Amino acid sequence: MGESGGGGCCPPMDLMRSEPMQLVQLIVPMESAHLTVSYLGDLGLVQFKDLNPEKSPFQRTYAAQIKRCGEMARKIRFFKDQMSKAGVLPKDSLENGTHIIDLDDVEVFIIQLPTCFSFSMPCFRFLSPYQVKLGELEAELVEINANNDKLQRSYNELIEYKLVLDKAGEFFSSAHTSATAQQIEIESQQVGEDLLEAPLLQQDKSIDSSKQVKLGFLTGLVPREKSMVFERILFRATRGNVFIRQTVIEEPVIDPNSGEKAEKNVIVVFYSGERAKSKILKICEAFGANRYPFSEDLGKQAQMITEVSGRLTELKTTIDAGLGHRNILLHAIGDKFELWNLKVRKEKAIYHTLNMLSLDVTKKCLVAEGWSPVFASNEIQNALKRAAVDSNSQVGSIFQVLRTKELPPTYFRTNKFTSAIQEIVDAYGVAKYQEANPGVFTIVTFPFLFAVMFGDWGHGICLLLATMYLIVREKKLSSQKLGDIMEMAFGGRYVIMMMSLFSIYTGLIYNEFFSIPYPLFAPSAYDCRDASCSEATTIGLIKVRDTYPFGLDPVWHGTRSELPFLNSLKMKMSILLGVSQMNLGIIMSYFNARFFKSSVNIWFQFIPQMIFLNSLFGYLSVLIIIKWCTGSQADLYHVMIYMFLSPTDELGENQLFPHQKTVQLVLLFLALVSVPCMLLPKPFILKKQHEARHQGQSYAPLEETDESLHVEANGGSHGHEEFEFSEIFVHQLIHTIEFVLGAVSNTASYLRLWALSLAHSELSSVFYEKVLLLAWGYNNWLILIVGIIVFIFATVGVLLVMETLSAFLHALRLHWVEFQNKFYEGDGYKFAPFSFILTANEDE
Repeated sequence: MGESGGGGCCPPMDLMRSEPMQLVQLIVPMESAHLTVSYLGDLGLVQFKDLNPEKSPFQRTYAAQIKRCGEMARKIRFFKDQMSKAGVLPKDSLENGTHIIDLDDVEVFIIQLPTCFSFSMPCFRFLSPYQVKLGELEAELVEINANNDKLQRSYNELIEYKLVLDKAGEFFSSAHTSATAQQIEIESQQVGEDLLEAPLLQQDKSIDSSKQVKLGFLTGLVPREKSMVFERILFRATRGNVFIRQTVIEEPVIDPNSGEKAEKNVIVVFYSGERAKSKILKICEAFGANRYPFSEDLGKQAQMITEVSGRLTELKTTIDAGLGHRNILLHAIGDKFELWNLKVRKEKAIYHTLNMLSLDVTKKCLVAEGWSPVFASNEIQNALKRAAVDSNSQVGSIFQVLRTKELPPTYFRTNKFTSAIQEIVDAYGVAKYQEANPGVFTIVTFPFLFAVMFGDWGHGICLLLATMYLIVREKKLSSQKLGDIMEMAFGGRYVIMMMSLFSIYTGLIYNEFFSIPYPLFAPSAYDCRDASCSEATTIGLIKVRDTYPFGLDPVWHGTRSELPFLNSLKMKMSILLGVSQMNLGIIMSYFNARFFKSSVNIWFQFIPQMIFLNSLFGYLSVLIIIKWCTGSQADLYHVMIYMFLSPTDELGENQLFPHQKTVQLVLLFLALVSVPCMLLPKPFILKKQHEARHQGQSYAPLEETDESLHVEANGGSHGHEEFEFSEIFVHQLIHTIEFVLGAVSNTASYLRLWALSLAHSELSSVFYEKVLLLAWGYNNWLILIVGIIVFIFATVGVLLVMETLSAFLHALRLHWVEFQNKFYEGDGYKFAPFSFILTANEDE
């Protein structure tokens, strides 16, 4: 078997360059293929290539197994839905994220059958008893639910029927009482001789009984929101030959048909004739009015109420017993739900991966190809050996490394501390294979630049306390479902911790604690000379002690000189930080060129860029440092502007060092010369190398130019790609213009460090002075409490949330645009190994 480097234990992580990758080929016997893929999934260090791209999902070898796994996944989702409705939580049967499989359980993990295809390829009948068990549980649950639905429907119908008996009975009883009283009154007045035959209908004895009209009636319930329309439609349909009585039901009832609560009215409709009855029945059906039988005989009414009440009691007992049985079943399912869910998802992932493998000519082995880190060779081979032994395979698997010109995927090994920073870099673009990784520097520069804009050690402490809560409870929170915003904050908890620590550091330099200065390290170096001294001016202040040892002297806060002083300090500091980081980006482009052996980029890209940038903005940084050290009053704006407009003029009072004019002329000349050096030589040199290579005068490997990697990544040509000089020249022209203009715009962009820092300081000062101090000045406890509450909410909402997000986004832009564009292409693709850990974390 082929073998390539790498030991059993992993070497130390190297974040600067991605892990060396290799294209490996695995030849696996059919009988051990399933276990092999399973063990490699546990290992999570192989990214399989699809060797059957021309086949649809239904044409692949294991389409039937995937379909069965999908059916079992559907059943598990059904169980989850039922448990959610019943309020049953699944028991976590996985410990510390490991995959525990009880082989003594009724679910046998793998059962091998002799053959299942015409070419005698062994197949795996996955979890046959397990599938049967899930089917039985689903059938039992479906039956229980169906019986419960029928019983619940009958129960809801009886509830409505009882309401009809009660409300309609009251109406008929009231009518009977009224008719009886009326009959007594008629008898007492000796008007008429006939007795009433029905409580609601008086008939004249003089009329022939064969011609008398007998009224019929219907009782039921109608939704309350439809009751008025229902009544109008009945009146119009019968042309007014109908009498309706409605009674409101105070409490909502569950409708037997929909199973939802609804407000309803009990109705009694009197009609005459079968034709009218037919119309009324159709209208009731259209309006969803449930009809129930009713007898106007009081004795029968009492008997029906007794029967309905008894049936309701029996149904309630039966329903409770059914629900109890269902809850017992759901709790039993919940005990093994997570294990079953993991097994099904794991098996489905295995068969999806097996479908990416191809059959060899003998159809007795599967051939796999994929990318893996070089250090993982021994681990992969050990997994292959274990799979062969555990599956009782007579033949072992073959592992060999393939030579290829394909661009490998990029793989950086990270931990929980560095993963968030790497995600920030990857959000811009994944590094090309072996390209220098900006994440190495971003670990420090990102939180530091954030802190330059967020410098306040009081706010930094608040941010640190919130982050420490996430870190202390990370084990518990990592196993919970968090919201989108909370998930982002938890994932970047260590980045936020670094941001808060750096904010405390810069806050101590600015000497700001919620915008209040404190003499933490020593008393102020200045004191009042006489009574005219006040906090509103620096007049009368004299230096009486040594310089304040660390950070800004607290006496400068609250003076009229504070704003110009902080403006100058933070603006110049922003320029120094920006030029330093841009120089770092250009230096990284040099190391990239050295790594990819591109001497053209070293001489005609790195060196001219360094000369151009430092001839202008590097020189400005030197002037800033000289001015700080000497205390000169020179106007640096004037120096830089007239360095271009009038380079030969005398500097006068703006001169900071001897022979400054000569130095400026030399630097200006170098800056102008570096531009054509970036533009012209490289295209002609590349053209010459291309011609020499194709004329047989040079056998230099293709990797000597940076374009070679682009060609390989895009098509993998073998040194016979077309060379378009005009295209190369235009590309270089665009690159040169972009760098020259970007050097100016990027330097100006770093001034956002100054702007946001001052904005944060001024906002904090406004909240302190205009809210807290203003409330304190009223000498009223109620106003003070309100002021404190407003100050807390303003601090949290504006300074700790909005300002944090603003500084974060600006720091992100400074890294993506101003820093990474100097050396980082980010046109690679991420290493995506087949891993059960990733499968377990996915949401279906």
